Parts: sequence; C-alpha cells; structure tokens
Amino acid sequence: MNGISSWIMAIVGVSVLGVLVDLVMPNGQTKKYIKGIFAFIVVLVIISPLPNLLNKNFSIDDIFEEDAIVIQEDFVYQVNRDRLETLENMIVADLKEQGVGNITVNISANVFTNKMKIEAVFVDLSQVVINQNLEHIDINELVAKSVLKYVSIDKNNIVIN
Repeated sequence: MNGISSWIMAIVGVSVLGVLVDLVMPNGQTKKYIKGIFAFIVVLVIISPLPNLLNKNFSIDDIFEEDAIVIQEDFVYQVNRDRLETLENMIVADLKEQGVGNITVNISANVFTNKMKIEAVFVDLSQVVINQNLEHIDINELVAKSVLKYVSIDKNNIVIN
C-alpha cells in the first residue's frame, strides 16, 4: 500500500506545483509552453509505475488468492442479524394486523455465512391474544401462512408452540 500512496502523492504534488506555477506566471507565450511541460510531467508521473508492473511476473491469479479477499465476519453477522430481526418484526406486525397479537417469533439461521439460509421459524403462542373475529379459525394455519409470506422455508420447519 505504501507504493500506491506515494504514487498518488507524487501525482498530487506535481499537479499542485503546476497550478502554483500557472498562477504565478504572467500571461503570454511562455506560459503556454510551461503548462505543456507540466502536463507532460504529470503524464510521466502517472505512467511511472508501469515499468515495475511489466517487469514482474504478474498474473491475474494473484488477485484471486484466498488472502486477497477477506470477508469481514462481524459485518456479515450484523447484516444477517438485522435481516432476521426485520423478518421477525414483519411477521409479528402481519399477524397483529390480522388480529393475532402478543406473539413471539424467533428465526433460526446461520448468520455467519454470506448467503444466510433460514433453517427454522419458532412461534410462541403461549400468551397470544386473538381477535373475536378469529375465534373459530385454525390459528396454526394462519400463523404458518403469515410466516410463509416472508420466509421461504418448508412448512415442516415452522414450529408453533
């Protein structure tokens, strides 16, 4: 990283020097030539790393080494955990809108992988409050339908207590 930062600093330094010389130089024929010389120097500074790259045994496989790409597990964990929490809240809100309140939804998934796969959904109905309109409806079926709206999972992996 040190080589790239020094290269960028060289580009910035030459550009700033060129702007300063441009401001100090009086208008005229000489200013045009000086600007051309500084433009040429900037181009030389920009292409200066090319000979070093061409002399090395550069391979595109070097870019895709295992160490080159590091997945930040903490970030993946937090994003997946937030997704699960959002899904849980959406299911609870959907059921509340349908007249089923005071339930707890927990989604089980491997939150440490890039492609999170939901394994099971646990719904706790021990303290459920049901609207009078839903007295004769199968609550388990209603809950399962609501869960399947938001989570693509086998119906057998929905555990309702």
